[in-house]
Amino acid sequence: MVKEYSRTQRVAQEMQKKIAVILQREIKDPRVSMATVSGVDVSRDLVYAKVFVTFLNAKTPEQVNHGIRTLQEAAGFIRSLLGRAMYLRVMPELTFAYDNSLVEGMRMSNLISQIAKHPKDKER
Repeated sequence: MVKEYSRTQRVAQEMQKKIAVILQREIKDPRVSMATVSGVDVSRDLVYAKVFVTFLNAKTPEQVNHGIRTLQEAAGFIRSLLGRAMYLRVMPELTFAYDNSLVEGMRMSNLISQIAKHPKDKER
């Protein structure tokens, strides 16, 4: 059975790929050098796009906020490059948001491994 994809899902997937390449090749700012695009949500009318990113080199919340702010300042430039790479009548307005699912997943994995290392004491 073939799964149906809506236009917004297809556009979001393509935008995710193109933005990842743009961040890797075109943005030279060291604050966003290790930014990874984890997902894109596009509005139904294709006017707005929320880009979820993670920073592999960010150690503190301040670094994350700084990276998001830097990406938001470069949103117009990224949008113009994206407009050249994709053929859409109207290029969605980009907003960037931090995706903490990677950090939360690592935290949960560490908690599970700690529990596995120290099994519960036997009942007394």
